[in-house]
Amino acid sequence: MDRIRVVMAKPGLDSHYRGTMVVSRYLVQQGMEVVYVGNQTSDQIVRTVLAEDADVLGLSSLSGNHLVMVPPVLEGLRALGLDDVMVLLGGIVPSADAEELRAAGVHEVFGPGTELAAIAASIREYVDKRGTGLGEVVAEGIRRP
Repeated sequence: MDRIRVVMAKPGLDSHYRGTMVVSRYLVQQGMEVVYVGNQTSDQIVRTVLAEDADVLGLSSLSGNHLVMVPPVLEGLRALGLDDVMVLLGGIVPSADAEELRAAGVHEVFGPGTELAAIAASIREYVDKRGTGLGEVVAEGIRRP
C-alpha cells in the first residue's frame, strides 16, 4: 500500500533533535512512512529526498542556521525537478525569516508548541491537493472508503 513518504532532516550541525524525533514518531503513528536522516548537508538532504521518492521534506532548525541552510535545499530540489515535494520547517524561526523562507519555497513553518495533529493535517491537505490520494491514509494505514 502506498503511504505518504516523509524525509526528516537536520540541515547542518544542529544537534537539537528531540522535536524532530517527536514529530517523526507521530507521523509514523498517523500511517506515514518516515525516513529520519539526522544531520546532513543540503546536497545530502536533496539526494535522500530523490532516492526515497519523498512526498514531504521536514527540516528542523533550532540553531539559527535556517537562512543559510534551507535555501540551498530548496534550490537543489528545484534543480532536480522536485518542485512538488512539500517542504516543512520546524524550530525557532523569527517571523521575518519565516516569511522570507516561505517566499523561497518553504510551504509551512512550525514553531515550538505546534500541535502535532496540525502538522499531519497540513501534510495530508497538501498531498490531497497534489492529487495522489495518499492524504486519505488514516492512522492505521488504511485508506478511507
